[in-house]
Amino acid sequence: MLKRFYQKELVEAGCDEAGRGCYAGPVFAAAVVLPKKFRHPDLNDSKQVAVEKRFELRTYIEKHAIACAVAMVDHEEIDVINILRASFKAMHKALDALNAQPQLLLIDGNRFTPYKTVPHRCIVDGDATYASIAAASILAKTYRDEYMINLHQEFPQYNWKSNKGYGTLEHRTAIDQFGLCKYHRRSFDIDPNQLQLEF
Repeated sequence: MLKRFYQKELVEAGCDEAGRGCYAGPVFAAAVVLPKKFRHPDLNDSKQVAVEKRFELRTYIEKHAIACAVAMVDHEEIDVINILRASFKAMHKALDALNAQPQLLLIDGNRFTPYKTVPHRCIVDGDATYASIAAASILAKTYRDEYMINLHQEFPQYNWKSNKGYGTLEHRTAIDQFGLCKYHRRSFDIDPNQLQLEF
């Protein structure tokens, strides 16, 4: 059972990202402020929720949240500032887009760059602990998955509609065969000549 709030006095926003470990495409992040009576029996860390259910949850979250926003940082900027900073920047951009001002941020993970003067708490496995972070994980994941499915139309050989840009065996094999495309993250040092097939 997810905890609804970290505390009861301040307005909280949960934040999470999706796509941090991918070989290709942007990193997405979401920020969500939930009402005190928010409940959904299927809400959980996006990795624990079936694909179809994630999109049902997204609709429910967007309808019932006090405020929510999604933002991205593309692969080119990831290569310039590195993926960790890009993840934090995407979270900051999502927070900028909220139409409600949070007083406390709940961040999934163990590190974060402070956002303005708003205090934050870093929570390892926060997306499996607090409802607002779980909701943010659902939004970030579903919006990024849609984005990668669209990119798949341009470069179907990598099968991003299935692997979403993660370094699966299928994706690595395609890189070995076709090389890198313009959406791959060069800073990840994905050298096709160094890729080894797993048997």
